[in-house]
Amino acid sequence: MKRFCFVFALGVVCMIMGCATMIPMGGLYTGTKLPFMATSNSGVSSKTGEAQCISVLGLVAVGDCSIEAAKKNGGITKVNTVDWDAKNILGIYGTYKVIVSGE
Repeated sequence: MKRFCFVFALGVVCMIMGCATMIPMGGLYTGTKLPFMATSNSGVSSKTGEAQCISVLGLVAVGDCSIEAAKKNGGITKVNTVDWDAKNILGIYGTYKVIVSGE
């Protein structure tokens, strides 16, 4: 019975951790910057704006990570690209940014 419980628990942990996700996530540390969206607007992006959220222990998350907040912070009216930056350490503390570039 003990062996069955151990194997079952190990299987559950493996399923929770996952092998492949749409967003790369590490079990110990995540540090990624991913493209989120691009528009048909062309030209050089002269401005950049960021909006950030934080998460503590996966229990509390605060902040405004909206595209609108990033546009406002960068003084952007015409969006060219939107990127997403995530950093998380052991699920204890994480920062998540939306980075908008445009004019």
